[in-house]
Amino acid sequence: MEYWNTLITEKSWNVLKELNKKIKFTLIGGWAAYLWSHSHKSKDIDIVVEFGELEKIKKAYKLKKNDNLRKYEITIDEIDVDIYVPYYSRLAVPAEDIRKYAEKIENFNVVKPEILLILKQAAEYDRQESEKGLKDRIDIMGILLNCDIDSALYKEKLKEYRLMHYKSRLIEIVNTFRDLKYLTLNPREFKVKKREILNRLKKGP
Repeated sequence: MEYWNTLITEKSWNVLKELNKKIKFTLIGGWAAYLWSHSHKSKDIDIVVEFGELEKIKKAYKLKKNDNLRKYEITIDEIDVDIYVPYYSRLAVPAEDIRKYAEKIENFNVVKPEILLILKQAAEYDRQESEKGLKDRIDIMGILLNCDIDSALYKEKLKEYRLMHYKSRLIEIVNTFRDLKYLTLNPREFKVKKREILNRLKKGP
C-alpha cells in the first residue's frame, strides 16, 4: 500500500530524474529512503548541493530563499524541491558533511542509510503529530527493516553530532509502530524483525 498518490509520486520521480541530469546533488529525505529500502515513494524532493550547483539552479528555475527554515526552494511541475547548502542550512548532520556520507544508487548520489536515519529522525521530531510525521516513521521503519544498518556507525554519529537522545526516540518509534498496512510484513514477521532491530539498537552504548 503506497502512502502517497501514485500519480504524484510518478511526477516527482520524473522531476528527480531530470534534476539529476542537470545538477550534482546528494539526495536525502523520502526519495533517499525509497532508494535504500524500496518501500514507499515520495512526493517531495530533498537535496543537498554545493554553492556552485545552487547557481545553476538559480539560472534555470525560480529559486526562493527560506530564511526561517534555512533552505532554498523551487517548484517544478507542481513538485516541491527543498535545497540545503553548506554552512547555511540547519540539518541534524551538517549539510557540509553530507557529501562525505554519499553512495551511488541507480545513478543517484544518496546519503548513507545510517545518516539518513538521523536526518529522518530530525524531521520526525519536528512534525511528530502531522501526516508527514507518520510518513517519516514509515520511512524510518522501511530503512530499519530493509537496510543492513551499521548500528555502531549510527551510534557513533549520534555521539559526534551530540544527538544521543535520538537513540531512545528510535527505540520508542520501533516499539510503538502499529501501521503494518504500510509494511510488507505480517504481524508475526514484524514481531521477529522488531525484536532483532531492538536488540541491535539496545546493544552497546
